[in-house]
Amino acid sequence: MPAAPELRAHIDRDEQTFVITVRGDVDYADAEGFEQAWEAADRAAMPVTAVDLTQVTFADSMLLNALIEARLRHRASGRDLVLIGPLRPAVSRLLTITGAIRLFTITETGR
Repeated sequence: MPAAPELRAHIDRDEQTFVITVRGDVDYADAEGFEQAWEAADRAAMPVTAVDLTQVTFADSMLLNALIEARLRHRASGRDLVLIGPLRPAVSRLLTITGAIRLFTITETGR
């Protein structure tokens, strides 16, 4: 069984962006950790929440659903949700095959 993903949430130094960094394999068993990260982002109510997915090696529908639900909440409160890439193949494939990739702004880090 793969190790649980690492999730880290913090406010960027410009104090305009809430950043959630995710590393490792992400699946349904990790839903509670994501819910806590989204709740922290909602409490912070920064203009932008950025989700760094550059180190996600596997993702299933839990991540997809979490991102879509977060996008809906952010839009309803007038905030932006941005994904940070480059996305690894498993994440890119998940978003592309489902058509969800068109819902998100993806900013490349240049790595």
